[in-house]
Amino acid sequence: MKKILNALPLTVSLMLCFATAAGGLYSFADRMVVEKQPAVYTAGAYPLKETLPQKPQEEPQVQTTPPEENTQSVQVSAPASDAVGKIYEQFLSPYSQKLNYGGIYIKNSAGLSLDIKNELETALAFKIKKSKEPEVLIVHTHATESYMSEDKGYYTAQDTPRNDNDSKNVIAVGEKFAEVLKNGGISVIHDKTHHDSPSYNQSYSRAKTTITEYLKKYPSIKIVVDIHRDSIAMQGNDKCKPTREIGGKKAAQVMLVVGSQSGSVTDFPNWKQNFRLALRFQQTMEAMYPGLPRAMLLCSRKYNTNLTTGSLLLEVGTDSNTLGEAVYSAELAATSLLGVLNTIK
Repeated sequence: MKKILNALPLTVSLMLCFATAAGGLYSFADRMVVEKQPAVYTAGAYPLKETLPQKPQEEPQVQTTPPEENTQSVQVSAPASDAVGKIYEQFLSPYSQKLNYGGIYIKNSAGLSLDIKNELETALAFKIKKSKEPEVLIVHTHATESYMSEDKGYYTAQDTPRNDNDSKNVIAVGEKFAEVLKNGGISVIHDKTHHDSPSYNQSYSRAKTTITEYLKKYPSIKIVVDIHRDSIAMQGNDKCKPTREIGGKKAAQVMLVVGSQSGSVTDFPNWKQNFRLALRFQQTMEAMYPGLPRAMLLCSRKYNTNLTTGSLLLEVGTDSNTLGEAVYSAELAATSLLGVLNTIK
C-alpha cells in the first residue's frame, strides 16, 4: 500500500489516507449545492468581515466598521418577537473559484498570478520534530469574538458579538484546536490574551508584541495560528450562518486568510512560505472533510503573518454559528492540520 501511495499525486494520496476520517467523500454534485441564498460575497474593508447579498440582483453592502464593543453575556435567550434580524443557514460553496487546483479553491483578492501546483511541490521552510519544545503557538488577535448560544434562526439585542468569558468566545475554539494537536504529539502553547479588550483598536499591534515575545522565548516555534471568528452580514439586519454537515453533525465552515506582498504591501518577501503551508492545510481539510473550508482568501495584507514562515490565520464560523458548531469545526480543522504536520519531518 505504501508503494501505491508514493506513486499517487499528493491530492489523491491524501484523499485515500483520510477517507476513513472523512466518513466518505461527498459527490461533486453535492458539493455544488448552495442552500437558500447565492454564495456571492465581497470582502469588507475592516479585517476579514464580509457582506452577502440577500437577492442575486442586489448589490452587496460592504461592512466597513468593526462589531460594536459589547462584551455582555450571550446566554440569556430572548423570544422571536424581539428579533433584530434573521439568520440564514447555508453552505458557502468554494467550488466556483477560478483559481483552483487539486481540491484547493482560492478567492484571489490580491490579483496575483500563482502556480499552485509548483507551490505545493516546493518544500516548506521548517520541519516538525515532535519534541518537548513548543512548535505551535495559538493566539487570538480578537479573543472576545463570540458565537450564538443556541441555534434559533434569528438573533436579538442580547446575542452580542463579543464576550469576555473564555468558555463562550473564540478562545474556547482555540482550546479544542490545541487539544487535538497535543493529543497528536505536537507541543503547543495556547495564548489566551485578550488583545481586543478593552479596545478593539490596535489589536494586531498588541498581538504582534505577544507573538514576538513567544518567538524570542521559544525559538522552537515553527507555526503560529491566529484563530478568529468571522462575520457575514446580509441585506438589512439579516446574517449568514455558513455550515456543512459532517459526520451527521453541523460544522461551522472555516476560512484560511493568507496575506501577500501585493498592492500597497511591499515588505513581505517571504509570504509564500505561509502560502505553501496554507495550501497543504486547505487541501487536506477538503480531502478529509469536503466542504468544511470555504475558499481561501488571498489578500494584500500582513495580519502579523510576516513574523514567521509558518503563520496561519483561520476564521472559524461567524457570529451566527453556535459555539458548539465552531468547536466541532476546530476539532476537524486541527485534525487536518495534524495530518499535514505528520508529513513535515
